[in-house]
This record gives sequence, C-alpha cells and structure tokens, in this order.
Amino acid sequence: MNTPVNIFQIIILSIFALCTLVQLFYYLYYYLAVAVYKAPEPTVKNFPVSVIICAKDEAGNLKNFLPGILKQNYPAGFEVIVVNDCSEDDTAEVLEEFQKQYNNLKVSTIIKDLKFTHSKKLAQVIGIKASSNEILLFTDADCQPESDMWLSDMTDHFDENVDFVLGYGGYLNEDGLLNKYIRYDSMFIAMQYLGMAIRRKPYMGVGRNLAYRKSLFFKTRGFSSHSHLMSGDDDLFVNSNANEKNTIVEFRPKAHTRSVPAIELQNWIKQKKRHLTTGKYYKLSDKIRLFIEPVTRTIFHLCLIYILCTLLFWPYIIGIFVLRLVTQSIVFYLVSKKLNEKQLLLYSIIFDIFSPLIYATLYLSNLRNRNRGATWR
Repeated sequence: MNTPVNIFQIIILSIFALCTLVQLFYYLYYYLAVAVYKAPEPTVKNFPVSVIICAKDEAGNLKNFLPGILKQNYPAGFEVIVVNDCSEDDTAEVLEEFQKQYNNLKVSTIIKDLKFTHSKKLAQVIGIKASSNEILLFTDADCQPESDMWLSDMTDHFDENVDFVLGYGGYLNEDGLLNKYIRYDSMFIAMQYLGMAIRRKPYMGVGRNLAYRKSLFFKTRGFSSHSHLMSGDDDLFVNSNANEKNTIVEFRPKAHTRSVPAIELQNWIKQKKRHLTTGKYYKLSDKIRLFIEPVTRTIFHLCLIYILCTLLFWPYIIGIFVLRLVTQSIVFYLVSKKLNEKQLLLYSIIFDIFSPLIYATLYLSNLRNRNRGATWR
C-alpha cells in the first residue's frame, strides 16, 4: 500500500538527495584526490634550509624529538633555529647542552616581560629573522619527523615557481577514545587542505609541517594582517598567499611528522577553540567551501532519521545511505593508508556523525568567551 506524500516530505526528500550529491562530490573530488595523488618527480636541490621551531616550556619534548631533527640526512646543509619563548622550565639548559653537540643549532631567546604579552607569531618572526636561508621549514617542539629524510622530502619540490609546500602532521597513536578522535580530526582536516590544494584550491597548512620562502614572508609583510590574533601563524599566512600556481603538497611517508596529542579533554578543547578563531578570516570562497560539507553532512543525517521514522521510501533511502557510507569508508581507508593512520576506520563512521556537532559547540563557546584564556599553546 502506497502512502501519500505531502509537500513537506517532498522537500525533505529533495534536501536529502541534494545533500547526498554534495557529500559524494566532496569525497570523490576533494578527499579521494589525496589517495590517488602522485607527486611530480623531485629533483635533487643543493640549497640550504632553515628549520624553525618555537618552544615554550618544552624541555622534555626537546630532549626527545630535537635530535631527530638535528640528525636529518641533508647533504646540502641546514640549520635548526629554536626560539625559546619565555620558558620557565629547563628549556634553556637543554638547548645549551644540544648546542655543545650540534654546530647547526641556533637559539634565540625571548625574555619574559610582565608588561608585554605576545602570541606565537612573535617567536616565529624572530626565528625567521634569525634564519640564514631562503627556504624555511616549520615544525613544533613536540613533533618528531617520521624519518631522517623528512627535511629532504619536504623541500625537494622547491623551484622558481613554488613558494609553499604543505606537509602532513599527524599525532602519535596512543590508547583512549580522545586519541582516536584527535587523530581522526587531524587526518580529516588533512583530507580537506591537501585535497583542495591538489584541486588547485589551497587554503591552509599546519605549522607542524610546513615550508615556505623567507622572501615571500617579508614581501607580503608576514603576519601583519592578523597580528592581533593568538592563532593563524600557519593557516592564515597560507590562506592569504597560497594559490594554484605557487603551492604543492608533500605527504610521502618519510615526510610526515607526529606530534604529542593532548591527554586530557580540557586541554584539547582549549587548543581546538584557539584554532577555530582563525576560520572567519579565511577568504570567502574558502569559508563557503569548508562550510558546505559539514552542514550538508549534518542535514543528511537529520533527514535520514526523519525519513526512516516515517518509513518514507525506506528501501531506497537505506540504499542511498549505504552508498554514501561505502564511499566514505573506501575513501577514508585509502587516505588512511596513504597517511599511515591506523585503527581509525571503524571510529570514523561514528566520528563522522558527531564531529560537526562538536565543532559547532566549540564555535558557539568561542562566541561566548572571546577574550578568555588566550595563549599560543
């Protein structure tokens, strides 16, 4: 027996169909691009590189991870500049000991001034000014390269046309649901910014693994357009200056970095809320592109619930749901293999539903607490 369909139900079905098409487009056009991408064959370059790291109370992480950066296999020569930003732990002592062992380590220090507060951008600028080389490679004190070829792989695509190289910075695989979500979240963001860059729409990079030209930084006046923000030293600079001609991606396995993930939920929330403050400063086209996907994903699931509750054409609706789920899972699996992210596939199905809600909650919380707890960490 056929149930009559009213106007409201027709609208719901139409919206559901439209959201399905949009979701399939994002997965098959943008996200799948990461899985099938083949980087152009690199050529051996003989230019020196400056690696810049900003450190604030990072004595333990520097002990663990800095040697892996200082021992990179890069015959052309490189320097590592660590900016000790007002650290109150043993960071200065740790760096002093490393300087005795490595002549390519340079240290710049910012002395704490109670009358003056600043963001990570000041430390970045000091590091850039202290650098001796044109090619700058950025990472964080709590990051470790996946191999001794990280520096080489991240910089061997630079030529006269390339100003930016966007790399992949994942998180260490540890126990717990929070760790799974942090790794899923970083991977999904990478699917977006790497996939869109491959499709000639670069809009951001991550400071855990990002390279660009020193001359471009000063030519474009660096962070001046967003110096008032605590965040944005990586994504807003890329968003303002990267384009389809001057940007390339690099995510071969040996070019990855891994960071120490937050252990406590409150620390991750604080970090994520800081990152979310920059999105409204993106180019309008990028904001629209990034807004459409999570919104259509949420509407897709809401319409699905309504349709199943009303049993409206449910066999066909289930088929459409399975189509999207299979597409999502295959693309996610292929990208996770490319980015060497393990044990996330099953979690991704659940996180796919709740992640837009988590982001919406954090964004609304930012609106209510704009000026509280600003920090660059």
